[in-house]
Amino acid sequence: MEELRNIAIIAHVDHGKTTLIDSILMQSGMFRDNESTAERMMDSNDLEKERGITILAKCTSVKWTQDNHDVRVNIIDTPGHADFGGEVERVLGMADGVILLTDAAEGPMPQTKFVLGKALKQGLRPIVVINKIDRPDGRPEEVIDEVFDLFVSLDATDEQLDFPILYAAGRDGWATRELDDPRENLHPLMDVVIEHVPQPNVEDEDKPFAMLATLLDSDPYLGRCLTGRVMSGKASINQNVKAMRLDKSIAETGRLTKLLKFEGTDRVPSDTVRAGDIICIAGLTDASVADTICDPSVSEPVQSTPIDPPTMAINISVNDSPFAGREGSKVTSTMIRDRLLAEAETNVAITFSESTNKDSFEIGGRGELQLGVLIETMRREGFEMTVSRPKVLFQQDDAGNRLEPVEEVTIDVDEEYSSTVVDKMNQRKAEMVDMRSSGSGKTRIVFHAPSRGLIGYQSRFLTDTRGTGVMNRVFHGYIPYKGEIKGRHNGTLISNGQGEAVAFALYNLQERGTIFVEHQTPVYEGMIIGENSRENDLEVNVLKGKKLTNMRASGTDENIVLTPPRKMSLEDMMSYINEDELMEVTPTSLRLRKKYLCPNERKRHNKNKDEAA
Repeated sequence: MEELRNIAIIAHVDHGKTTLIDSILMQSGMFRDNESTAERMMDSNDLEKERGITILAKCTSVKWTQDNHDVRVNIIDTPGHADFGGEVERVLGMADGVILLTDAAEGPMPQTKFVLGKALKQGLRPIVVINKIDRPDGRPEEVIDEVFDLFVSLDATDEQLDFPILYAAGRDGWATRELDDPRENLHPLMDVVIEHVPQPNVEDEDKPFAMLATLLDSDPYLGRCLTGRVMSGKASINQNVKAMRLDKSIAETGRLTKLLKFEGTDRVPSDTVRAGDIICIAGLTDASVADTICDPSVSEPVQSTPIDPPTMAINISVNDSPFAGREGSKVTSTMIRDRLLAEAETNVAITFSESTNKDSFEIGGRGELQLGVLIETMRREGFEMTVSRPKVLFQQDDAGNRLEPVEEVTIDVDEEYSSTVVDKMNQRKAEMVDMRSSGSGKTRIVFHAPSRGLIGYQSRFLTDTRGTGVMNRVFHGYIPYKGEIKGRHNGTLISNGQGEAVAFALYNLQERGTIFVEHQTPVYEGMIIGENSRENDLEVNVLKGKKLTNMRASGTDENIVLTPPRKMSLEDMMSYINEDELMEVTPTSLRLRKKYLCPNERKRHNKNKDEAA
């Protein structure tokens, strides 16, 4: 029987996890020399390719020959963004070891701390790889000291502190044990993996079959596919199994119609699987993530790691604008509800609840990026909906005091902008916990900031630092409520009619503020077409054309030169709006609008709100 190793690669975003896996796959002989391969092969999702980030954890497997015998190494690629930390927390349960990747210049970042803390809690012994060693601003010796300090601060055991260190350039496909060793290939890294990561326990094979479902996806040919690790026993095709929930209730009983193992980027059929294998099974219709798929004789479910609760939520409801149903094919509340329930089933970091009359749904998640990715995925599937401003989810302590989520924010900026950043963060009730020079005229500042103060700050931050600043956030904990934080300072420009925006009207409105729409953009009453330069909202006419006469005069007409409109991404729009505003999402358009489109309704609502206050 071949030897087996299960390992996960964890790191902060953009530290090179997926690119390193590309190089491992290429050097393992999984592809022919003349076979065409894509860059970042594990990022198969369209959004992952477009944004250059990993959103979903994925498994791959390579056969590595060492000392004339083959070892199967199952590798799990994990996301780097804090918003998708739920994926990381789940998949670490499938691994017996982790490779902790750290950028040779940036060093440990907030998400490095988060994923390492989760790995250490599960008793895993990390292998530390200092990646991107060829960067001109690399500082590997200092980074190793910072990594060691991080291990100590996270209460690592003596065994975990005795970690092997390698230096690598994943993009170029080499790793070395010492800085001055020859830089040839990734064999030193794979050798360390085989030496350092323990094999699955052979004794587990004699017990009844049990597998913990960790990932859920659908295949056009196989239907629902559950991926997980076989915790004990063996299984073969057509074996009878049951799916058991954490509370010991039975979700369903059925047969294993398909057993699949991973080979490279493919899933290949297998007749039997054994303890330690990471497999994919098909044939079950109701079993979900965190369920135990097991032999009918098993009475205790496999315990799964509890997932950190969501910190932010949005309300999604049916699109009720005058343009509803023009661009999308899935517009009813039933369709939206079913899609959100399916998402909550596969993604344990998302929570779902609905209003009493079932016309709006509250979706909880880790941050704006995760919620934005869900909405972007839905609009590409043909959905139309309206989305509210994100709100943070409060908790209460034993004394009944309100607690709010706080994030650790690490900001790297040029020294000349540091005072501006500190001032803006102070306005958002943030507390500075560290500030140090990181060389090359850069300053690293660490804050503990309330999550609600950071909603919408990303675009303001980029403006304040002229696009040169880098901001990273990770959930830190809960603190007592810090009081009111002032939101957006400017009001909006609101269309007072329905039709197509006219260049002449937009030209005359430019001095009023920043415009969001172009000439001939369809607009309706109550739609936000720009940002006012003052604090109040202003209703404007964007349909008004120039009055023409039959008199001809040369040289009196002015050329209409429009400033290019301000374009915002989906996440920018979501965090830009206030509580009385909504974002309209359709497959082809993103629009901002007032919650109440009619001006009389808005006045009535504001009056009632003032009386209630």
